[in-house]
Amino acid sequence: MNLTKRAFNKLDIYSGLPKSIYILSMVRVVNAMGNFVYPFLTLFLTEHIGFSKKAAGDYFMISAFAQAAGSLIGGKLTDNFGRKKLFMIFQGFAALCFAPCAFLGDSIWVPRLLITAGFFMSAAQPANSAMVTDLTNKHNRKQAFSLLYLGINLGFSIGPMIAGFLYRNHTSLIFLGNTVSIVITLIVLFLFIEDTAPTREEIEESKSIEDDESAEDSNVLIALIKRPSLSLFLVGKTINAFVYSTIGFVIPIQMTQAFGSDLGSKYFGFVMATNGITIIICTTFIIKATMNIKPVINVALASLFYAVGFGMLGFVNSFFLYIVAAVIYTLGEILEATNAGVYIANHSPINHRGRFNAVIPLITGVGFSFGPSIFGRFIDAYGTRKLWIMCFILASISSAFMRWLRGYEMQNNKE
Repeated sequence: MNLTKRAFNKLDIYSGLPKSIYILSMVRVVNAMGNFVYPFLTLFLTEHIGFSKKAAGDYFMISAFAQAAGSLIGGKLTDNFGRKKLFMIFQGFAALCFAPCAFLGDSIWVPRLLITAGFFMSAAQPANSAMVTDLTNKHNRKQAFSLLYLGINLGFSIGPMIAGFLYRNHTSLIFLGNTVSIVITLIVLFLFIEDTAPTREEIEESKSIEDDESAEDSNVLIALIKRPSLSLFLVGKTINAFVYSTIGFVIPIQMTQAFGSDLGSKYFGFVMATNGITIIICTTFIIKATMNIKPVINVALASLFYAVGFGMLGFVNSFFLYIVAAVIYTLGEILEATNAGVYIANHSPINHRGRFNAVIPLITGVGFSFGPSIFGRFIDAYGTRKLWIMCFILASISSAFMRWLRGYEMQNNKE
């Protein structure tokens, strides 16, 4: 009884949020349950299509560049044409790309369609994130971003485990599941969510307030330059994204080498599920414990968890230790995911929210773009152990940089 009461006490940080935030979180649960294609893309390319590790890494790089382009285009259109309409259009096109993959077998068109679907899904995300920013303020954004992040991972903790069992003999069901989940989310959005784009009057009114969220008449590049702390923050975020891209590319290869193809793919599914389960269990506790800590310091702490979690993968020799490493780097993911979006939202002009929210997947896309291609070549030359040592060093540098950034903000009287 006391345990149940304590659990509900932890969940009270999510009370009082706008109703649309709760609906968006439920939408993300359903969407994430179906979005389990990409974690198994490496195995699909190498085992079904017959790509080398280098070629698979190059394909990942192309996919990441396509997603970055989609994010930029979606961000620009979101600020000009509204949130809900664009989100539904781009997600609908993504569903149309996933559906044929269920019937194409081992055709080279499958990864091509997945790259196209990634473009459309990335184009939809700035609209989604801008809606969250529109619906919240500096006092409740951390809770809102946390709840939405929790929703994503509630679905994602189930999805990869299911995909791990479907991958070997029923790959087509993975693509169909993704298609169905997108269709469900579109129906919910159409019925229950109103567009949240700020009116012209709200934009003009914001100019009278001296704040990083005040409207800017300049283009997005100038608006970003006027916010040097945000620009510096994105440098550290790039390093973290580069390190974190090992999850979808290096870990499945390493696990299939260590445990064999059949067992390795299933174990990788459990590792990805551990990621989601850890998020579900720990997110509310971490948010409550770090509520009064500045977002940039929380991201610095996240980088330290990355350093330890990924660094130890160079020395693991059992499935249990893979699970332990997954728990450690996931704690870092929780801290970064629930604070990076808040930091960017708090520094985004009201009339640039779509474009500024495009910066997150763009920066992540840069890290993911170069990561797999570089990792494939690095592994061929030096092996996976030295790769994980490099990740440890990079994550440690990112942590120190973010801590320095907080000092820079204090010197310049920035929050």
